[in-house]
Amino acid sequence: MKTEREQVIRVVKKKRKAHGHHGGAWKVAFADFMTSMMALFLVLWLITQSSEVRTAIAGYFQDPMGRANEFGSSVIPGEGATLLPATPEVQVSLATGRRNQIVALSERIRSALPDTGALAGLGDHVSIEITAEGLRISLMEDSTDVFFKSGDPKPLPRAETLFQAIGRVLASTGYQVILEGHTDGRPYTGRADYDNWELSAGRANAVRRALLAGGIDGAQVEAVRGLADRDPVFPDDPLAPQNRRVTILVAVPEEPLPPVASDPPVSSVDMAMQPPAPPVP
Repeated sequence: MKTEREQVIRVVKKKRKAHGHHGGAWKVAFADFMTSMMALFLVLWLITQSSEVRTAIAGYFQDPMGRANEFGSSVIPGEGATLLPATPEVQVSLATGRRNQIVALSERIRSALPDTGALAGLGDHVSIEITAEGLRISLMEDSTDVFFKSGDPKPLPRAETLFQAIGRVLASTGYQVILEGHTDGRPYTGRADYDNWELSAGRANAVRRALLAGGIDGAQVEAVRGLADRDPVFPDDPLAPQNRRVTILVAVPEEPLPPVASDPPVSSVDMAMQPPAPPVP
């Protein structure tokens, strides 16, 4: 028999419930956070870069396959091709200061182009290219008569508004400009005494008058040329509508070299205060 002092020892085993499996929602949130931080750092890096670097990056996203260099400013050449907003490409060796000056001028011209109402999309037909001389602005046609009606040297009213906007920017620079008119290879049949030479020269002269109305000085115009169909954008397709264009060549001069520092002239007083030269033995 058990005594009163004897105790019964009982072992109680408790079953512990395992924690539920954690979901992966936190991984998605962490990935979104890291993506946002990367985008922030990329933006901070971009705003510290030069305008040339920003322009090159923007040009890559607009034309990642590099087709603009192959087909000019049109992705697919031909009738009714949609022109891309041209971005200046630096393909020549220029001094850093002059290159930045030219790129800044191209950005000013691009931002000054009107793009509202009846002028919407008109700036897409303006190609801007950096050359060794400065800047080439090409006003390119397509099959829909963007700036001029077919065979007409008089620009459309909306085109004159765009030309004057370019003139206002160029007026503030004082740079010399050369205007060149171009046609496609289709012969002009409207008049017996009028051909593509007169038509190209007439259109270039019409752009000159619009630039003057925009504010440029007459002394800035160095030359007005009509080249007819002798300098096509697409030599293999002389009838391509993009061959019909007017180009504005803006001559950006070289930056003047800083004056060479020379020793100041020595006055008679300074010479009197100088110690005498030692005697020659």
